[in-house]
Amino acid sequence: MSKIISITGLKKSFGENEVLKNINFSVNTGDVTCIIGASGSGKSTMLRCINLLEEPTGGEIIYNGENILETKDIPAYRAKVSMVFQSFNLFENMTVLKNCTIGLIRVLGMDKDTARAEAEKYLEKVGMLPFINAKPRQLSGGQKQRVAIARALAMQPDVILFDEPTSALDPQMVGEVLEVMRRLAKEGLTMIVVTHEMAFARDVANHVVFMNDGIICEEGTPEEIFGNPQKPETKEFLSRFLNG
Repeated sequence: MSKIISITGLKKSFGENEVLKNINFSVNTGDVTCIIGASGSGKSTMLRCINLLEEPTGGEIIYNGENILETKDIPAYRAKVSMVFQSFNLFENMTVLKNCTIGLIRVLGMDKDTARAEAEKYLEKVGMLPFINAKPRQLSGGQKQRVAIARALAMQPDVILFDEPTSALDPQMVGEVLEVMRRLAKEGLTMIVVTHEMAFARDVANHVVFMNDGIICEEGTPEEIFGNPQKPETKEFLSRFLNG
């Protein structure tokens, strides 16, 4: 498998507060990388740096051999490295269909009919085709997140970044979103997932990264991280979830 994203020496500070401290890791095509760790450990900030929603203070993010911190076309890059947000980030004044076609038309330059066909294909994939004329306010949280996933998929990205995609959902809706993500993982989609869903990380990921206090404390396969963690910080973190 080829490396699609490689991060070296990534740092991010907000004023005097150093949130990311010399982060190094890489993602291969087809990887499902789950990033776990306590709130405030830097997980979401790292994801936002990868998507250029935050500008790193130092380091490199290499995507397909190019340092994306030097890119001039951020929308084109984000079309290839899409992001699904915790709070959905749907356009409230647009229908489900328009939420999923606007990027195809404005960023990828598709005509309206082609964009509609593409959007409908991915809305069907996540079980949301019957809701194409609904506005986000008419949908449940789980339905909104499935629309957000369809919107990201429609751009045909190389990688999708998921920033705690289930944390804003009621417990009964978490399962429907995780099931969509499980199917995408089986299909070989490259995914980087910040999550508190330990069972998902253990069962679906092939690469688990544990962050603590702005650094990568430990990384490995799910079997290594969940079955035989080496660092005391990892053991303590996982004991709270696995014995909780």
